Amino acid sequence: MAATTLHDFAAGETDRGPFIPTNRSNNPKAGQWTNRMSHNMIADYKRFLMTDGEGIRCSLYVSGCPFHCVECYNKSIWDFQAGHEYNDALEAQIMDDLSQSYVQGITFLGGEPLLNTGVLLPLARKIRERFGHTKDIWCWTGYTWEELMRPGETQDKLDLLHEIDILVDGRYIKDLHDSLLQFRGSSNQRIIDVQKSFAAGEPVIWSKLHDQERFIPEIYGKDRAAGEGNDSISAE
Repeated sequence: MAATTLHDFAAGETDRGPFIPTNRSNNPKAGQWTNRMSHNMIADYKRFLMTDGEGIRCSLYVSGCPFHCVECYNKSIWDFQAGHEYNDALEAQIMDDLSQSYVQGITFLGGEPLLNTGVLLPLARKIRERFGHTKDIWCWTGYTWEELMRPGETQDKLDLLHEIDILVDGRYIKDLHDSLLQFRGSSNQRIIDVQKSFAAGEPVIWSKLHDQERFIPEIYGKDRAAGEGNDSISAE
């Protein structure tokens, strides 16, 4: 299969965020991609996870992404028509799941959430109306914060951003892959406190950021070799 041709549609533009432009994905101009690309399709919905943000969460994966990051782990849902259409039954399930006291919040992933605002913006507003800020909203996006703040970007993206608590921004860049990163795949990506960033006028990193220093299997292996974690008692 031929390799995907990638483009920098904003060639010459500066200050687009860490490592942007990159030759490992498409790079859009402000407002080039919009919710009109969306078919309101959902690739997956997963309940009660601990991998897509802080605490126990529900995760909604929307379909469609034109960034086309090299070695994207969700390449199967680049197609905006993948999956099934968002519906009232799914929304009712999401609301019921979020009502559980042990669920901290919901995470929007994809695909590209900020190109599926027709689904996610009304949902986010309903979550705020019902739960206020007792449930938090996380979102992954291929856009950088700086790209979203550019003049000419579509208002619906900013409207959704105002409903979000934590944004994980930036393309996945395979050359910067690091398995020790918390909730990110490559080191250019940031975990941003959205509301503090709006107040500061610049990206503010999430205060609970804590990347690993060593692989857990490596730590475990060395501890076992040193005799730690061995609870067996030998007979004398």
